[in-house]
Amino acid sequence: MYKICLVEDEESLNDLITAYLKKEGYEVVSCKTGKSALEVTEKIDLWILDIMLGDDISGYDIIKKLREKDTQVPVIFTSARDQELDKIIGLELDADDYITKPYSPKELILRVNKLIKRVYNKDFSKIEYEDYSIDMERRSVYDNKEQKEVVLTTLEFDLLLMFLKEKGRSFEREEILNKVWGDDYFGSDRVVDDLVRRVRGKMPRININTIYGFGYRLV
Repeated sequence: MYKICLVEDEESLNDLITAYLKKEGYEVVSCKTGKSALEVTEKIDLWILDIMLGDDISGYDIIKKLREKDTQVPVIFTSARDQELDKIIGLELDADDYITKPYSPKELILRVNKLIKRVYNKDFSKIEYEDYSIDMERRSVYDNKEQKEVVLTTLEFDLLLMFLKEKGRSFEREEILNKVWGDDYFGSDRVVDDLVRRVRGKMPRININTIYGFGYRLV
């Protein structure tokens, strides 16, 4: 899972973009000040930097510090000012992309995906998990350890995909029903337990934890 550091001092926008990134499957480190961004010690795979921040530290200051330690990590600049000078300075400081506010969260996600794919050569149609190769386009699962294909039904694959896209998140049974069966499903939420049991049976190394009285979580 790729880790992204989002540096954005506008709280509502920060929360919105963080939610979009997590839904896309990224791990997010959220910073609302330049100072907190400079204090990040974790390994970051991509930075999203707002140029104008609320404290005395700007996005320019942050990328200069970043480049002292890592000349390769990709950086996307964001700015409320559509000025050619901002773009030029950003490029001179080795930013990889630049997006002007207001922007669509979906557009930013597309740019993030494209940049991650280019820098890390990631195939976004495939996911590796616990010796399983999951192809999202072909909707297939291959067990690398046993060297055989795992045959899943449509519902079983949809459940697996839901967990993989938001690994680590806890899902209530009702939410799983809505995401996998659809909002128009009427019936007992115990069908969720049966579906999880079937996926566990076909993929014995999958770590779907039961949260008693609540639901499930993939770890």
